[in-house]
Amino acid sequence: MGQPDELIHQSLRLKIMAALYADSDLPPLEFSRLKSLAQATDGNLGSHLTTLEKAGYVRIDKDYVGKKPRTRVAITAAGSRAFRSHVDYLREVLEAAMDPPASA
Repeated sequence: MGQPDELIHQSLRLKIMAALYADSDLPPLEFSRLKSLAQATDGNLGSHLTTLEKAGYVRIDKDYVGKKPRTRVAITAAGSRAFRSHVDYLREVLEAAMDPPASA
């Protein structure tokens, strides 16, 4: 059986990665949209994004629209691989739990 990714395993980071993975073919998600999807506060989301960015799992882009700051977040190739691997691990756990025990 595979191993969980402890960075992704934390519940809010799992939500973040799932949202970014689902939207990986679209432009980066705006911070406010990701905050809504993850049901997080600004500070909590920012802290977890920093952790994921340091791991190389997400890319954070900051720019301005007019004079208003904008933060957008995208999953990286490494983040996509790590998320898929973690999901595979979770599937293995579920499948093992659903398999009846072998008779002795």
